[in-house]
Amino acid sequence: MNLDSTRLERQKRHLFRLKQKGVIRKTIYVHEDCAPYLDRLKKHLISSESAPLLLNLTEKLERNKPVNVAQVKQLSPFRYPGGKTWLVPEIRQILRSLGKRPKIFIEPFAGGAIVGLTIAAENLADKIILAELDIGVAAVWKTILMNSERLCQRILTFPINMETVISELSKKYKDINELAFQTLLRNRTQHGGILAPGASLIKKGENGKGISSRWYPETLVRRIRIINILRQKIDFIEGDGFAIINKYFKKPNIFFYIDPPYTAGGKNSGKRLYAHNEINHKHLFDLMATVSGDFVMSYNDSKEVRELAGEHKFRIATIPMKNTHHEVMNELLIMKQ
Repeated sequence: MNLDSTRLERQKRHLFRLKQKGVIRKTIYVHEDCAPYLDRLKKHLISSESAPLLLNLTEKLERNKPVNVAQVKQLSPFRYPGGKTWLVPEIRQILRSLGKRPKIFIEPFAGGAIVGLTIAAENLADKIILAELDIGVAAVWKTILMNSERLCQRILTFPINMETVISELSKKYKDINELAFQTLLRNRTQHGGILAPGASLIKKGENGKGISSRWYPETLVRRIRIINILRQKIDFIEGDGFAIINKYFKKPNIFFYIDPPYTAGGKNSGKRLYAHNEINHKHLFDLMATVSGDFVMSYNDSKEVRELAGEHKFRIATIPMKNTHHEVMNELLIMKQ
C-alpha cells in the first residue's frame, strides 16, 4: 500500500469515528464579512453541548423578523395543527418584561411543548415542568429525557413505507420505548399529526412524497438529542394539567403557560386531534384567577373566550399570525392585568 492510499484509509477511519459521534460534513455559503467569525465557531460546531447555545444565537438573530410558523426554529419532535411555534417570540418578550426570572416555568398541557423547550434552551427559567395526560405523548417525553439513544436509532433505521408503517402501528407495544416510537411515527405519518383514534395515514403528502413526506429521521434525531442535553433543566410529569396547576398555584415566582389542547371557542379540530379533548374551560379560568404567579393562556379568538377573560378582568392581547398555509389568523393571549 502506497503513502497516498494509507493516508486515504486513515482519513476514512477518522470520518467514520466522527460520524459515530454524530459529527457530519456540511457545505455552507458564507459572506466574506462573516467568515472570520465562522472560523472561530468551528470548534464549537462539533460538540453536541453547543447545540442549545447555537440555537439561542440563531433565535437572537431572527428575533426582529415577522412571526411565521414556518420560520421559527423547532425543537419539538411533534407536529400539531394549531401548535404554538408562533408564540415563542411573544412568550420570550413577556418573560423578559417581568423584571424577574421565574424560578419554575410550568406547561401543564404540554403536547408538543415547543414553548417549554425554548424556555429551557434559552435558560429563561431555573426549572421547566412539562405535564401531559396522553399516554403516548407522555411516553415520548419520558423516553427522550431518560434514555433517548434507543429511540434515536429506531428512527434512523426504520424503513418507512406504507406497508411498514401499517405493520408497526398495528402492533401492541411491549414497553415505553416502543410506545414512544409508535407515537412519533403516528404523529408524523397520519394526516395533520392527529393522534386520536380514526385518523388516516398520509397518501399523497408534501410534494408527492407520500407517507414519508413528514418523516425526517436526521432532523427528528437532532431535536431529540438536543432535548436530552437539556434534561437536567426539565421535569416531566404524566398527569392531569389541573392537578399540576393546583399543586403550584400558591407558590411565588412561578410562570404558567396554559394552552389547553381541547375544544373551546371554535377549536373544533381538538375533537379529533387529541385523545383527551374535553375540559371545563370556565373552571380553568376560575383556577387561573387564584394563582400567585404570572401566566399566559393562549386561545383561538372567540366570543366565548373573551367573555370568560372579561369575567375575571384578565388582560387580552390579540396576536395576528400566519399558519403554514400563509393564512392570517387571530390568537388571544390572556394574562393578569
